[in-house]
Amino acid sequence: VVPIASQEMEYRVELFNKMVSSCYEKCMDKKFKDGDLNVGEAACVDRCTGKYWQTVGIVGSMLGAADAQAQQQQMR
Repeated sequence: VVPIASQEMEYRVELFNKMVSSCYEKCMDKKFKDGDLNVGEAACVDRCTGKYWQTVGIVGSMLGAADAQAQQQQMR
């Protein structure tokens, strides 16, 4: 169980890092003016991360359904 949990953790960390990179590139002004996010940047980051995790959830559900179907076919 521990190796599976370790792989899951690595997967989650990789997803998080990809999300951070993707949303940073999309939402952050390259010419930093303030130490804090402006309203537009904050809204963009909120939308970007929400969509990213929603997509991860949808893909996970689809893969889970496909895996369950494959297991049912193997039982036949």
